[in-house]
Amino acid sequence: MMMHQDPMLSGGDVIEATGGFLFSGSPAVEFAGISTDSRKARPGDLFIPLAGEKYDGHDFLPDAVKGGASGVLFQKDHDMTAHRFPRDVTVILVKDTLTALGDLARWWRNGFTVPVVAITGSAGKTTTKEMVATIVERSMNIMKSPGNFNNLVGLPLSLFQLTASHEAAVVELGTNRKGEIRRLTEIALPDIGIITAIGAAHLEGFGTIEEIRKEKTDLFRHMKRGGIAIFNADDRALQRAAEQRGCRVIRYGVEVGAEVRAEGVESRGREGIGCTLDIEGVRQEMVLPVIGRHQIYSALAAASAAWVLGIDRGEIWEGLKSFRPVTGRMEAQPLRNGAYLVDDTYNANPLSVREALAALRDMKGRGRTVVIFGDMLELGDRSEYLHEQAGEFMAETGVDRLFVRGGFSESVMRGARRRGMGEKCILCPEDPRNLAEELHSFLREGDWVLVKGSRGMRMDRYVQAIVDRTGNGT
Repeated sequence: MMMHQDPMLSGGDVIEATGGFLFSGSPAVEFAGISTDSRKARPGDLFIPLAGEKYDGHDFLPDAVKGGASGVLFQKDHDMTAHRFPRDVTVILVKDTLTALGDLARWWRNGFTVPVVAITGSAGKTTTKEMVATIVERSMNIMKSPGNFNNLVGLPLSLFQLTASHEAAVVELGTNRKGEIRRLTEIALPDIGIITAIGAAHLEGFGTIEEIRKEKTDLFRHMKRGGIAIFNADDRALQRAAEQRGCRVIRYGVEVGAEVRAEGVESRGREGIGCTLDIEGVRQEMVLPVIGRHQIYSALAAASAAWVLGIDRGEIWEGLKSFRPVTGRMEAQPLRNGAYLVDDTYNANPLSVREALAALRDMKGRGRTVVIFGDMLELGDRSEYLHEQAGEFMAETGVDRLFVRGGFSESVMRGARRRGMGEKCILCPEDPRNLAEELHSFLREGDWVLVKGSRGMRMDRYVQAIVDRTGNGT
């Protein structure tokens, strides 16, 4: 992907930001954009080759130059004798190209005084980001990170979108290994930090929930000193991390004492979640058009950030009411037969699975519930146990029919049977079309179907197969 301004920065700027060494070309060259994909390099770009799991961007340097790149970064430990660059291409040597990308993004972000809101957590990051954006963009010109651009590549590319016309920025920080949140925070230099929730996600890289908590709270420890820390009032460990940094604290939740809180939270079926929103003592009844009580916390976090940014309470209420679910995140749609399909296929971890199942239980009314469940990935040594727990909770929440797929299907089924789910209620069809056919003959008006699993399980194929077979009801 690339980001373009015109002109964006000079060779001298790149050397200053990255601590690089000019190997050839001119420091006066002006780059119109940043590219990390040689296939999309445009005339005037600075191409930054990155090493991935399958490919190394250095192998595609000739393609980037052919596409018109005016300059390239080159990692010092790579063999330079294999490359010949035209005289008009500026080559800058750096110790590590990924680090250089982040350093350059930090330099770019530091050139703007606009407040940056950074969001992390084990669940709800993207929904919270989109809620913040939905509210704030009613009053301000904002930059928000696209999609799931929340890692050491995506965040820098997001920050390069900042221009002098923006009045605020909203970005997302993700991690699956130790140290990433610290590095991402150092790149984004956020003024406002939000931690949504702490739960068992990416245990393969962290080992324990406590290690996950330490990683996530690096947002508060390394954001701008005197910044504003926003978090769930129920989690006192988050408050300690914020106070250690000297942050101003804004708490949200459903308990008395939070600066931004919700009272009387109740499910209103497909209409959404009803509550009274209280922002520092001023109350307003509203219905949030989302499925799942847990999403009220994303709304409260977003309202807190908007309030800190100076958005009027009325605009906050109106913004939340206008929010629409993000694709693949508790996105509900009616089917032609009168049943409802909930697409929550973007990702899965134990926390988000429990939240989704609780939402399904609240929504079903007199209908029946069906869960199509794929593995939760990156849970390490506790994978089997956590999948058994998920199966237990499915039975406890009254799931009527369970379709499972993946390497931990047996664990899920074992947990479900342990809590009383009958064998005839559990099926394991691998092919999406076969599952859709089986489901079509089972569903009736008022039933609810949840499709959930980690992104690597490609559960969106099952959503599409169900819609193709049964038909969309809208």
